[in-house]
Amino acid sequence: WDETHFGKMGSYYINRTFFFDVHPPLGKMLIGLAGYLSGYDGTFPFQKPGDRYEQHNYVGMRGFCAFLGSCLVPFAYLTVLELSKSLPAALLTAFILIFDTGCITLSQYILLDPILMFFLMGAVLSMVKCNSCADRPFSASWWFWLSLTGVSLAGAMGVKFVGLFVVLLVGLNTIYDLWDLLGNLSLSLVMFGKHLLARVLCLIVLPLALYMAVFAVHFAVLNRSGPGDGFFSSAFQSQLIGNNLHNVSIPE
Repeated sequence: WDETHFGKMGSYYINRTFFFDVHPPLGKMLIGLAGYLSGYDGTFPFQKPGDRYEQHNYVGMRGFCAFLGSCLVPFAYLTVLELSKSLPAALLTAFILIFDTGCITLSQYILLDPILMFFLMGAVLSMVKCNSCADRPFSASWWFWLSLTGVSLAGAMGVKFVGLFVVLLVGLNTIYDLWDLLGNLSLSLVMFGKHLLARVLCLIVLPLALYMAVFAVHFAVLNRSGPGDGFFSSAFQSQLIGNNLHNVSIPE
């Protein structure tokens, strides 16, 4: 059922047809992009679950989700290896995920779940890697992992709002980290201010900017009238090609 739901939204992006959905747009946008790049023309109706794709090229969209789902295995391996410094523990984690039926099932269809899990795991891995660079702050690797954490947070929030839970996790980790730095009497207040500013830029400003950029692309691409028109104002509908109000002069 969900593949019918999100596959249809991927088609909307390819056809530039405006729609409304409860989830943020990034996941569906990436599905549409994967379909477009792999030769899918956006014409499959996605009317009911189980309909045959016939000649429609759906493999690119499923393959994209499967690829992101397969990335969870190395992400989990590297995260556990970094936390435990134990190769057997990291290998065990990887094998558990490789043979997890739920993970395999979620990753083989056109769904938001593998995309969401990719960004969630990416945020956790980046956070753990950044923590491991604590002894060399403001180095290139420290900035890289801190920035990548922010990018992953934006990705998680941009796919589903449940991504806010990883924002909470990273936020608590950051508060603990800053509290620890504040208690370090050998660290000047100026240096502490630099640490604080770096985290504000990479973990608040960067994710918010990327999150808003996703919506900017969403509204720029979907410029044709569709099933989502009625959720928005008359003034907004007048900007949609094919809408009855298109280019009509409307009083404020």
